[in-house]
Amino acid sequence: MARDDRERLIACAEAAAAAAGAVIRPWFRAPLAVAQKADDSPVTIADREAEQAMRRVIAAHFPEDGILGEEFGREREGADRVWVLDPIDGTRAFVTGRPLFGTLIGVLEEGRPVLGVIDQPITGERWLGMAGEALRFQGPFGGRPGCRPCRVLAEAELSATSPTMFTEDQSERFARLAHAVRRVSWGGDCYAYGLLALGLIDMIAEADLKLWDWAALAPVIESAGGVVSDWQGGTLAEGGDGTLLAVGDPARQEAALARLAT
Repeated sequence: MARDDRERLIACAEAAAAAAGAVIRPWFRAPLAVAQKADDSPVTIADREAEQAMRRVIAAHFPEDGILGEEFGREREGADRVWVLDPIDGTRAFVTGRPLFGTLIGVLEEGRPVLGVIDQPITGERWLGMAGEALRFQGPFGGRPGCRPCRVLAEAELSATSPTMFTEDQSERFARLAHAVRRVSWGGDCYAYGLLALGLIDMIAEADLKLWDWAALAPVIESAGGVVSDWQGGTLAEGGDGTLLAVGDPARQEAALARLAT
């Protein structure tokens, strides 16, 4: 992809993130109704209006591109390039007033993630990963972009959003990994991946993820020097089993996968 085309994609992604943030911020810690979707996950007016705002930005910049959003489904199915949107990843955190959520924007080309944005509109932090480029990070609290080395699995900080995301079998497999690391922390949704990309967490193992949950995360982690796969070590793909292992130090991936193996 030519440099000008890459920068146009990045500019559109950042404009979409800004548009979503402008919608989300007035609703943060404000009274708002919370509905339950068919899968029992919560949704609010902020989720829906933020996704609509992003769709308008993308349509204005790239009218022939496809869009897949968590709240409003697909547009222009069959397009070679698809924008994958999750307006508020971590709605449970959002509705309880915790700034551990984020807006996710991923771009797929022929099914492969090539660009990802994690945007936290309350803290003002933004991670942007592009295939073949170093991670771009901005925020008011400091932090150096890049995953950190982890000498052995026993020194690793492991994170996952919630134990309820695992089936019984997956819980047993996650427990084997958890017993081999230094410490496990829960919560964070996409924000935890941002911390991994800043070298503050070493690995994340999760399950029950949809395309809009991970499409933006893979380029961010890979641009920071980490690796992302499913629990079998395979490439993430739409229609996969929903498992994800993100490892900051690629040298520790094999050991982590061995613990997660069936």
